Amino acid sequence: MAPKLPISCRAHLNPSFILPDAFLPLTAKRGVKYGWTTAPARSKPNRFNQQSAGLPELSMSPAAALKRKDFTLPLRTGALAVKKGMTALYDPETGKRTPCTVLQLDRVQVIANKTRKNHGYFAVQIGAGWKHPSVLTRPLLGQFSHAGVAPKRFVAEFRVKNAEGLLEVGQVIGPEWFIEGQFVDARANCLGKGFAGGMKRWNFKGQPASHGNSRNHRTMGSSGASQGSGSRVLPGKKMPGNMGGQRVTTQNVKVLRIDTEKGIVVLNGCIAGPDGCIVKLQDAIKKPWPVMPPPVEAVKEAAVTV
Repeated sequence: MAPKLPISCRAHLNPSFILPDAFLPLTAKRGVKYGWTTAPARSKPNRFNQQSAGLPELSMSPAAALKRKDFTLPLRTGALAVKKGMTALYDPETGKRTPCTVLQLDRVQVIANKTRKNHGYFAVQIGAGWKHPSVLTRPLLGQFSHAGVAPKRFVAEFRVKNAEGLLEVGQVIGPEWFIEGQFVDARANCLGKGFAGGMKRWNFKGQPASHGNSRNHRTMGSSGASQGSGSRVLPGKKMPGNMGGQRVTTQNVKVLRIDTEKGIVVLNGCIAGPDGCIVKLQDAIKKPWPVMPPPVEAVKEAAVTV
């Protein structure tokens, strides 16, 4: 170790760049720990809403909230259908078998429209089926009477992007609302299985069959540590409980067939829910919007004009 110099001599030392290694502690310390690095200089990021990253300016107004949903709201409303079951379609040329689900639209009508001025958002209220008036409450009967439609068994709302997606009250929506080849999103409640154990609900392998195990072959085992995790069961622990019955959305389902006379829409593959459940169909948000053909009346008027 080099001998220490007196304080009076340190003022007459040469510049730091010609000092030996023994005198480096007298200069600025190097290393990332002390703020010295060879990386290029960069500015500190802002805590809120970094404009350099191209993020939009956040706002709390209702108009800004609707604008943020422009890419996630369909342009038009959907429809309510009843799941009838599954079947298969065969291609006569290739012999390929395609499993499919059959849905039926039963007296689907527009009940009401919700606007941004009155309700804060745009939506179309759709009803399907029929229900006897004697089992409905007076408020519901008044709503159906005001709309001029028969009492409906199923009622649901479909969000739309703007006022152009609203329809006239009482308009009937049939299978021709969709076209063959387009993609839709199907929402339905999956089959409820009631209370189920860990092996059925979460595919646990169960306990050993022997070696001292007594009548605990299908139990879940430990639910957590003692002192290591705070002597409690952590949130989200997989345990026995109610299985099924929640809403499941199947995205990007292709429409294979449409039968206007019978009110049937055939979808590719399977969707959630038992036979007889209600299914919400709407244009897929992750696919391009379908190009709908012009109405028959518009085509006739154009032909007469020509």
